[in-house]
Amino acid sequence: MKAVLLLYDSLTLKSLSCYGGAHPTPNFDRLAARSVQFDRHIVGSLPCMPARRDLQTGRLNFLHRSWGPLEPFDVTATGLMRQAGVHSHLVTDHYHYFENGGATYHTAFDSWDFIRGQEADPWVPCIAPPHAAFAAQYHAEQVETDASGYRLQAAMNRTRIRETPEFPTVKTFDAGLAFLEAHARNEDWFLQIEVFDPHEPFHAPPEFRAGFPTAGEKVRDWPRYRRDEPGDDTADLVASQAALVAMCDAQLGRLLDAMDAGDMWRDTALIVTTDHGFMLGEHGWWGKNRMPFYSEISRIPLFIHAPGQATGRSAELSQNIDVMATLLDLFGIDRPQTVQGRSLLHGAKGREIALFGIFGGALNATDGHHSYFRYPAEMEATAIFEYTLMPQHSGAAFAATELSQATLHAGFDFTQGMPVLKIPAIKGAKRPPMQGGGFDDTQTVLYDLGADPDQMAPFRDPDIEARFCADMARTMCTHDSPPELYARFNLTVPQ
Repeated sequence: MKAVLLLYDSLTLKSLSCYGGAHPTPNFDRLAARSVQFDRHIVGSLPCMPARRDLQTGRLNFLHRSWGPLEPFDVTATGLMRQAGVHSHLVTDHYHYFENGGATYHTAFDSWDFIRGQEADPWVPCIAPPHAAFAAQYHAEQVETDASGYRLQAAMNRTRIRETPEFPTVKTFDAGLAFLEAHARNEDWFLQIEVFDPHEPFHAPPEFRAGFPTAGEKVRDWPRYRRDEPGDDTADLVASQAALVAMCDAQLGRLLDAMDAGDMWRDTALIVTTDHGFMLGEHGWWGKNRMPFYSEISRIPLFIHAPGQATGRSAELSQNIDVMATLLDLFGIDRPQTVQGRSLLHGAKGREIALFGIFGGALNATDGHHSYFRYPAEMEATAIFEYTLMPQHSGAAFAATELSQATLHAGFDFTQGMPVLKIPAIKGAKRPPMQGGGFDDTQTVLYDLGADPDQMAPFRDPDIEARFCADMARTMCTHDSPPELYARFNLTVPQ
């Protein structure tokens, strides 16, 4: 067996014409015709690295941990592949893999290739930045004017990224296609092509921007994580995101062309998905993490082509931890007990509930008919803890103020007998959401997804909520959730 996982970042359903999006994405349409297209595929742990830990381990991790590395006890898809004689290769421009909080992910693969330059990747030296030139080029909220900052680093990187072949996503597909050309006739390999786009900043080549012009005199393609401000015209942000999605679609077309030319559909599986969505002004919000996890964030695209399997659309409820189980099934690898995901092959029956969220935020769930956001009565009233042997935040180690309060916890059913550090999740630590502040709109609500698909009419119903609470508690139990979370959300621990 041979398999390719193509992972985009922040690819929203509304961006794709095969999911009803406003702009044509012809290559995603081509993919849909060759695949099973999942209409109720849901995130798990958010944001970037927690989602990738779910994809590697097949279980939710936001109940125990915020953004952080793979742990020594994690049973991973690529680790199991290695034991089965399957070579795994990662091609990516996702620079978070090479920071403190992601440094063990790329080494979970047998080989890897890293393409530089996305967002604030510390690539172009930022010793004497041209502040005046950047102020003349970019919108005021786009780049810092002080001596340092990740938006300033991104502006420096863009001085070397102008024409289409220079863009990191294009280079990443170049490297992925080179792997296919060299190894298409070999057996027993797994290729993960992973691109940072269409994550913000929405920086697209001129040939794609031409189809989505903006009126602003200065470049504005990087939204802040915040509410819409009165009188703020964000049409330039919307157009920039659409242009970047068009580039992503074109690169997908290159992969599909290679699959066609090599007749790879008959012996190579292809899975295409993303980590989470993104708010593009819906509900008055831009970004992710801070706001409730509306469908624009939580419901994400998934396409699976498996040789010999039927194509079409699936309305079964699934989530990202199921992708890991599906990969194991493709390679005939038994699913270990730690894996809570389910294979999505062979017309598998969907989930009754999908639980999702971000560490420290709400407990969110959907059964495909309703969505439920359950917040604590007071966000800071109950202590919560990080459980880890790898005390790293996204860009730095845990601070002394955090680690000085750590104790040793006996471990969980998935830690292979290893005790772990139990570290108080103090307010102000460097964990998401950081940009723009903390969590907002923290009211427990229900939405009827059939009658109200845009989630504009929140309501409460004690009977529906009681059913959700019981289902969420059972799901937490299967993930050996820390006991303090049941008290935090006023849930009964299942017997």
